[in-house]
Amino acid sequence: MQTTRRQFNLSAVALAGAGLGLGKSALAADTIKVGVLHSLSGTMAISESVLKDTILMAIESINAQGGVLGKKLEAVVVDPASNWPLFAEKARQLISTDKVAVVFGCWTSVSRKSVLPVFEELNGLLFYPVQYEGEELSKNVFYTGAAPNQQAIPAVEYLMGKDGGSAKRFVLLGTDYVYPRTTNKILRAFLHSKGVTDADIMEEYTPFGHSDYQSIIANIKKFAAEGKKTAVVSTINGDSNVPFYKELGNQGLKATDVPVVAFSVGEEELRGVDTKPLVGHLAAWNYFMSLKNPTNAAFIKQWADYAKKHNIPGDKDKPITNDPMEASWIGIHMWAQAVTKAKSTDTDKVIAAMAGQTFKAPDGFTIEMDPKNHHLHKPVFIGEIRADGQFNVVWKTPGPIKAQPWSPYIPEDKGKPDYPVVKKA
Repeated sequence: MQTTRRQFNLSAVALAGAGLGLGKSALAADTIKVGVLHSLSGTMAISESVLKDTILMAIESINAQGGVLGKKLEAVVVDPASNWPLFAEKARQLISTDKVAVVFGCWTSVSRKSVLPVFEELNGLLFYPVQYEGEELSKNVFYTGAAPNQQAIPAVEYLMGKDGGSAKRFVLLGTDYVYPRTTNKILRAFLHSKGVTDADIMEEYTPFGHSDYQSIIANIKKFAAEGKKTAVVSTINGDSNVPFYKELGNQGLKATDVPVVAFSVGEEELRGVDTKPLVGHLAAWNYFMSLKNPTNAAFIKQWADYAKKHNIPGDKDKPITNDPMEASWIGIHMWAQAVTKAKSTDTDKVIAAMAGQTFKAPDGFTIEMDPKNHHLHKPVFIGEIRADGQFNVVWKTPGPIKAQPWSPYIPEDKGKPDYPVVKKA
């Protein structure tokens, strides 16, 4: 796996600005600035770099159709470099110095938690495009990825069902930060509600960038050998997924024996990995590249053309789309629709206009932004890894389901409001 597949290309942003035929001062006056806050270096670049490119593709597309409010969009791209405090610094820079109207960014929940106080203090607007643990609802954030009931809970229900192998024991394996720990807290409570005891749950965490999974895989095999059907739920994030999946193959841990379902591994993370030993292992998302529908076909073609035009390493020859790319694509187009409806980029006016926005998504459904809780209604798909690194969908919901930001499986969530609340200082 090459973690520098899409290194940030400063010249590409410069060319985008030059293509408008405007000088620097004119750009400031005649464009709407859009912040892009994704790690283009460090452990999360393997996942986040493509989201920068997705936003730039969307900006190019929107500008080609006349822009927003008669103005072209101008990307302001920064690299917080997988450094969580730096995310907050860069967010403040984008809002206070660069004067962006909106920011599209973050992947890990720790990066989102880092920037959240900045957006609430400065009344900025963040679109967050990745599945997360819930337990948050901010006036200043729109969550276009999945809440736990739109990914984690359906995936574990599938594993427990006949089609998923009727698992009775579970390994909760994640990277050591807020998203895996909180998601697994919810999953443990959910498993308890289904009669699974703590003796049948193994929980383990590794740091960001962890690369030695030999002993962990051996322990999983030992845990699985104790009699009951076992499944692994993986919330490993970033480039640690590469050695994890390689070690799965090395130790012959096949999906027929111990299936692994991942929440942060898609087509992008499997690029360059020998997926033949991984055939049958699972991922749960709200979109897969392999979905067959006209909207997805157009999305894939647009990405392929863009990647070739901009000479994006890897994708210019083998274009790949994934779930967070789709969530980013939906988010920026809904924001543009809301700005048009509000006739303003003012944060509060755009927030009001976002309620109930819809968009025809590559997942094949018309997706709605919930009128109250700042989350998308999203379909859920479970896919099996194929030998070519793509996924065969083996289970799906009939249509989009409403997000539950607060999990009904943990008692502290009872009575929490289903609308954004900003804590007062």
